Amino acid sequence: MAGGHFIVHTREGGNYPGKLTWYVVITCIMAAMGGFIFGYDIGISGGVTSMDSFLKCFFMSVYHEQALNTSTNQYCKFDSQLLTLFTSSLYLAALIASIGASFVSKKHGRKLTMFLGGLFFLIGAVLNAAAIHISMLILGRFLLGLGVGFANQSVPIYLSEIAPYKYRGAFNVLFQLAITLGILTANIVNFLTNKIPGGWGWRVSLGGAAVPALVIMVSSMFLSDSPSSLIDRGNTEEAEQLLKKIRGVDNVKAEFKDLVEASEASKKVKGPWKNLMTVRKYRPQLTLSALIPTFQQLTGINVVMFYAPVLFKTLGFKANASLMSAVITGAVNVGATFISVYCTDRYGRRVLFLWGGVLMCVFQALVAGLIGWKFGITGVTTDLPQTYAILVVLCICVFVAAFAFSWGPLGWLVPSEISPLEVRSAAQCVTVSMNMLLTFGVAQVFLKMLCCMKFGLFIFFAAFVFIMTLFVYFYVPETKNIPIEEMSQVWREHWYWKKFVDDEDAEIKPRVKPATDIV
Repeated sequence: MAGGHFIVHTREGGNYPGKLTWYVVITCIMAAMGGFIFGYDIGISGGVTSMDSFLKCFFMSVYHEQALNTSTNQYCKFDSQLLTLFTSSLYLAALIASIGASFVSKKHGRKLTMFLGGLFFLIGAVLNAAAIHISMLILGRFLLGLGVGFANQSVPIYLSEIAPYKYRGAFNVLFQLAITLGILTANIVNFLTNKIPGGWGWRVSLGGAAVPALVIMVSSMFLSDSPSSLIDRGNTEEAEQLLKKIRGVDNVKAEFKDLVEASEASKKVKGPWKNLMTVRKYRPQLTLSALIPTFQQLTGINVVMFYAPVLFKTLGFKANASLMSAVITGAVNVGATFISVYCTDRYGRRVLFLWGGVLMCVFQALVAGLIGWKFGITGVTTDLPQTYAILVVLCICVFVAAFAFSWGPLGWLVPSEISPLEVRSAAQCVTVSMNMLLTFGVAQVFLKMLCCMKFGLFIFFAAFVFIMTLFVYFYVPETKNIPIEEMSQVWREHWYWKKFVDDEDAEIKPRVKPATDIV
């Protein structure tokens, strides 16, 4: 709680005195709003692509297929590569941007990187709202993607570096909470703007992205960079003063000394990218930084989040009903994320990963069964019973809730906290790049896969959820309550990853356990 003191014992036997200050709380909340722009876009794109007025402007063939031909195969109503390119182009741009953002973040700090993310997102929102041609629409999406790439590169690392170790999980989960709030806000906006007479409500939905963009730009102006980033760029005196401010005490010598030593060690490592990819002792960080975001996207969550209105409309819901159902899933997404905020630092990362995986696997299989029962292989139906509709929405809500308290927030938290400073920006770039690459791929092929695989698509994703749950059980160590600069000890104690640790690293004293004394 704010004001509560804690002590962290370091490997030298000293301690980190400090308390959770309101400055840290407010700073982390402001920084986490970088996730809001990501969430808003995820929610807004699926909503506008289900609006008839939007389809008439840019995708007339899709409009005719889904609105005028009522006997068509339900699975293939929205099968258009141009339509999916509108959604997925953002994530291809974010993939490219994350690489450049990793260099900006390391050389100029997390604060500037967040500001640039907001700026790109603002310009993209304006272009989309004013779009009169598909090329203008895609260009706007590309700029939005640059904003997402810069924000996702900087915010999770910033939160992990500035938060006290005891609360690192909860504060990092704020990023995912902001994403879910952005999705919910977008769903509500879509539901309301779809009712605007004249068919221009989609412009309000797309242009509304300018609001969270301005929020993150303004917020970043008032943020201080993290002490680790300041030290890494040679601003040691400023970093020490900031550390005193965020810890709420004057005695920060021990923690400051460890941060300086970590920075000096990182500067001896030339070519962080090459080292991350080739040096054996970084194999655990590289593997988890790549596989966790890969598995996160192969849960199929973005099938629901991107295309929730389209999916519900495909299942026979009317336009307003499909948008309302998306609002419901968005609200569940936000509510379940609070479970992670509360539980991550109390019960650990692994238990949430495992419970979430089991629930997602079961309920995604149920969704497949319900869709297969109603539409079969042909995808032709004439009437949608109310009880069936309720069951579909309920199963999707449980699936979304399971993701929201597990793989949603932890997919960003764990990769951001496991890497040493010398390769941290490079590892985070791998995480963001893999996330955006898989997001792009899933968004681009989902409607085609739905048309070809029918209800079997959801079995396809459920199988990946099963595989990734086994992966967590065997290969993902627990990282709760471990100071970020002491994280290397986790690998030395893991049954598999310990063989990748260099002999010279193994000579360091065993992991230090946080003190239980309350001052």
